[in-house]
Amino acid sequence: MEICSVLEQQLDPSQRAQLVTVGLDVGEDAGIEMSNLQFCLDALLTQPPFAGAAVTVTSVPGGDLRVGYLEVDDERPVPVATAGTGSRVGGSDGR
Repeated sequence: MEICSVLEQQLDPSQRAQLVTVGLDVGEDAGIEMSNLQFCLDALLTQPPFAGAAVTVTSVPGGDLRVGYLEVDDERPVPVATAGTGSRVGGSDGR
């Protein structure tokens, strides 16, 4: 899943197992079935190199799906891409 690829790109290998929370911004027009997304991420984030991180979803206007922030066990967010823009996942329609 592309979200996990974004996480692997944004986190140092030593931080991946310490990932606590993944903050996702999901556009209201993204065409994402939230229960399916949650199910997939719950399954994927329990596998190495991750250690069962929780997913927090924020509904935003538009059609994008972005990783907005990553929280590691030191409780400090890890910046993702350029400040304020997040890392887009998928094509222009957010999938």
